[in-house]
Amino acid sequence: MSEVLSIDQIRELLPHRYPFLLVDRVLEREAGKRIVGLKNVTINEPFFQGHYPTTPVMPGVLIVEAMAQVGGLAVGGASTADVLPLLAAIEKVRFRQVVKPGDQLIITATVINSRSRVVKIAASAEVDAKVVAEGELTFTLIPREES
Repeated sequence: MSEVLSIDQIRELLPHRYPFLLVDRVLEREAGKRIVGLKNVTINEPFFQGHYPTTPVMPGVLIVEAMAQVGGLAVGGASTADVLPLLAAIEKVRFRQVVKPGDQLIITATVINSRSRVVKIAASAEVDAKVVAEGELTFTLIPREES
């Protein structure tokens, strides 16, 4: 069964906060299997002030971070609130085109391998149905500490 997550639900599941929370909405989520998330890229993002300010381009590492955050919402399955997915490896990442203010990143992550506390996903980010970045990300799942 697929579910949609609001920003409030995302904030309950991810530890990230402004300016580092890079997921605005989850459009589809099949816990532990597949997820589709959305990131609205706006000129108000703090990184645009210093990253090619005359020709604003979203840094590739932040596109990967957005893919990792979306992937992190997928890998914990139904118990995402109980585990903290930590990025352990980044492989085969390729950037296909630039991401600019006004773009809407649609990020899809699919679990390709899951063993105990290690989960590997294939992730892609698209703008206007064109792949802008893709790669494989591996997570280590650790118990979330009570606060």
